[in-house]
Parts: sequence; structure tokens; C-alpha cells
Amino acid sequence: MKNGWIICLFCLIGATEGYSADKVIKMSTTTSTESSGLLDVLLPELQKDTGMEVKVIAKGTGAAIRDGMDGNVDVVFVHDIERERKFVEEGYGTKRYPVMHNDFILLGPKNDPAGVGGMKDAVGAMKKIAAAGAMFVSRGDDSGTHSKEQELWKGTGLPLQTVKQTVSSEGKTKEIHFVHPDGLGKWYMSIGQGMGKALVFADEKQAYTLADRGTYIQYKLGRKEGLGLEVLSEGDPSLYNPYGVIPVNPEKFKDSTPPIRYDLADAFARWLVSPRGQSLIADYKVHGQQLFFPDAIPNVK
Repeated sequence: MKNGWIICLFCLIGATEGYSADKVIKMSTTTSTESSGLLDVLLPELQKDTGMEVKVIAKGTGAAIRDGMDGNVDVVFVHDIERERKFVEEGYGTKRYPVMHNDFILLGPKNDPAGVGGMKDAVGAMKKIAAAGAMFVSRGDDSGTHSKEQELWKGTGLPLQTVKQTVSSEGKTKEIHFVHPDGLGKWYMSIGQGMGKALVFADEKQAYTLADRGTYIQYKLGRKEGLGLEVLSEGDPSLYNPYGVIPVNPEKFKDSTPPIRYDLADAFARWLVSPRGQSLIADYKVHGQQLFFPDAIPNVK
């Protein structure tokens, strides 16, 4: 396997040698990817192997994909597979590389006022939270996690409202549309923030929230502050959460300044799905718990 890694590494270096003086790319990714701590492990190793540096812009998946559609970044690394596929189909991305997965989990306070503890049926648990009027914190930021939450609400059969909300990111504001059950501003709180901030807010309010498992473990076990929220519902197949990386298509932005750095972006994507990248992902643990599971090479050693 070591020989395979070396061959792969020489391929990557060859693919980027034209940029030897400036191997820097911009990547838009999700707040959950950044908050998990995984990038703090991956990116220094990437730089050691290839000399490549990645400037990270973390935001919700919807905003990250829009960065790619606007030609503002060279690569996107997100977790909303339907939007990822559409991004490639519409020609904004060249190819989706499946990188890894974890899962979504429903969190809540230890006293569990809605009585959802131990439920595997995520839709049923959400319906019980609404029926109890127990406080629920939504990211409300057009992220992959927010998309999954809306999917679950739609599955409950409850009456839903469609609203417009203005959210801010990097000094810019944008308008998003989303659905939610009755009770916005009462028991249902939409905060327009990333995963880490949503977890901290839900913990302060002793509320329920939907999170990706990787960020939850990092905040629960990887910080001195800890987190009081408990996993109350998990294991539903609908909560599977795959991540993909997509180089932006330079053909869409031929006249952009600076130009899309496709060769570097594609080399980065291929490094993530190589035995080297996949092994680092599989080995990343917080207090002995694995946060992500590789998809390109599931049984990587």
C-alpha cells in the first residue's frame, strides 16, 4: 500500500508542478466540516505531500455551492447530494468525488420533555417534538443539515409554513426560503447560524436540534466546555449523511479573474479520495470515537 501512496503522490505533484511558486486554492465548505476539526488534520498533511495550500471558506452547503456557481472558489466540499448532483449536471462542477459519510442525529436535553429518547424513527420523533411544543433550534441557514431537517418536517404530514429569511455571511446578506412547522418564534427557533453555534445555542436553551454526528462529538468530547445535549434519536437510514468534493468547472468561468485553478482543485479532490486521504479520514478520532467513514475506499488501511 505504501508504494501505491508514493505513486499517487508523484501523480499529484506532477499535476500541480506548473504552480510550484503558488499552490493556493480557495475552497468553500460546510461549517460542520470545519467545526469537526477534520480539516485541521487533512490540510497540513496535504501541504506536506503536495505543497498545496487550501484557503477555507466555511458556510452552509447552499451558500458554499453558490460560491462555486459564482466562480468565487476553485472547489466545494459539501454534504447535500441532490444539490451536488445538480451542480455537476448544470456544468458548474466537473465531477463529484464521494469522500466520506457520517450521519445526522437528533439531540436534546437529558430530561427529554417530548419523550423521543430511543426512537429510531426520526420523522416520528420530530412529530412528537412539535406536538409537545418543545423548543427546537434550527440552523435556518440553507445548509445540508437544514435541508435534511426540512425533509423530516415534510415527512411528518404536519401543516408547514414557507417563509423567507435574510441571513448574513462574510458581510453579505442573502434571502433564503424554507419550510417549518407552526410555532416559529415560539417553540421553533430559526437562528441562521452554522452547526457549532446552533449546538451551543440549543445547549443553552436546553432545546432539541438536528446535527451531524462529527460536529456533535467534537463539541461534546473535544472541548473543555463540553456539551450537555444527548443523542435521543439515531440510526434511521434517512439520516445517512454523505460528503462530496467537486472541482469547479473552468469552462464556466473562462474570463474570470483570478482564473479557476482547476488542475490544483482536481489534484486536491483526488488526494482526498486516494489511500492517503482516505486513511487520514478513517483515522481521525476524538476521544477514541471515529467521526467520519471513508466512501472512496471504505476498507482503507
